Amino acid sequence: MLPQDLHIHSTWSHGDDAVVPEQRIELIAAVRHARICGISDHFEHVVDCFDDYAAAVRAAGLLVGTEIDGHEWLSPALAVPCDYRIFHCRDRTADYRALEQLLATGAPVIVAHPNYFPTDLQRVPPECLVEINNRYVWRDDWQAFYGPWRERFRFVISSDAHQPHWLDQTIARYVAAQLDVVETLVFTPGETADASHA
Repeated sequence: MLPQDLHIHSTWSHGDDAVVPEQRIELIAAVRHARICGISDHFEHVVDCFDDYAAAVRAAGLLVGTEIDGHEWLSPALAVPCDYRIFHCRDRTADYRALEQLLATGAPVIVAHPNYFPTDLQRVPPECLVEINNRYVWRDDWQAFYGPWRERFRFVISSDAHQPHWLDQTIARYVAAQLDVVETLVFTPGETADASHA
């Protein structure tokens, strides 16, 4: 069992064609591949039904997160309670400012696959968690991208699973080991959803 996986999608991300019909919350909960496990479906796909989405995630005993696609979605995303938020930070001033606003809520903020966009990690507040993501980490020179920032940030390792067989972190964990990165556990094993964060 993995220590933690907070970047997992389910069929609630209905607008993402990489998500297969089998990737239901119930299956993810049954597989329980990580001791600390959360669902973070795309906010733009759950914004109009967020209460139902959060209730389904909590009923399965999982932490409630969401993946926010840049500053354009910030205001509505701040209006819903999450245990943590995953954020797409493109290299735009408004996105870096959005990270500061997300941090002000007190809920953990994870910068999603920053090597993919790419994100300028120099402009990311050091209080943010930086993701090493199994889906995207291998697509560039991860040593050059992440290496200079090992002392500035705390890191989380994620699957970014859209399908049951993606519930894996093999490549991401290899990269973290090569970088000598120690994973930060955002929650404690068995911790239940808090919902106190706005």
